[in-house]
Amino acid sequence: MGKLEGISAARLRDRLDTVESAKAAKRLMVVLAYLDGVSVTTLSDRYDIPPSTLYYWLDRFEERSLEDAIEDQARPGRPTKLDDDDRVAFEETLRNPPQDAGYDADEWTPELAKQYLEEAFDVSYSAGHIRHYFDHLL
Repeated sequence: MGKLEGISAARLRDRLDTVESAKAAKRLMVVLAYLDGVSVTTLSDRYDIPPSTLYYWLDRFEERSLEDAIEDQARPGRPTKLDDDDRVAFEETLRNPPQDAGYDADEWTPELAKQYLEEAFDVSYSAGHIRHYFDHLL
């Protein structure tokens, strides 16, 4: 086995009781099972995780603090194409009939909202992203 010789199973179990994310819980369960002698091959089959990922997790527990090992660092997402003021204006437009924005249509469709977004703000979003606005607004 060799890996994780200095890791306390009791400490991992204590942390498992308080962890909130599913990913962190899975990492802890994998490491606990490994400490109990379960092979990486068996863990890979059991959890449907590639062995390379499991070895990476085990290395994290050896090289980092417990908190850094169980949780990923926050990664910022892609910056929004609309600033806050434009987003509010766009959403407000979608709450009103398309005629108010100069369109000859009875209701907003994702395609029409996409067209308006491109014309009014020179921003292009996918139809799926536009549908996300509809799900939250309409």
